[in-house]
Amino acid sequence: MPNIKSSKKDLRKSRAAAVRNRAQRSALRTALKKAKTTEASADERTKAVSLLDRAARKGLIHANAAARQKSSISRIATAAV
Repeated sequence: MPNIKSSKKDLRKSRAAAVRNRAQRSALRTALKKAKTTEASADERTKAVSLLDRAARKGLIHANAAARQKSSISRIATAAV
């Protein structure tokens, strides 16, 4: 455990961020699983793309990883039609 006041605050901040990131990553993964099914609605796909964009913007995932996932969703949507 840190003894310095600023280090204690850093520890609190990093723990809070870890909890927040875990929740957002879980929501993203759930949305991706729903969106990548062939019978997914356009609304589910739109939500997944939106979550991917937000995650990339916030630094939760890499921008190229988000682009790759969006491409995958698009390919599945095109094949399902």
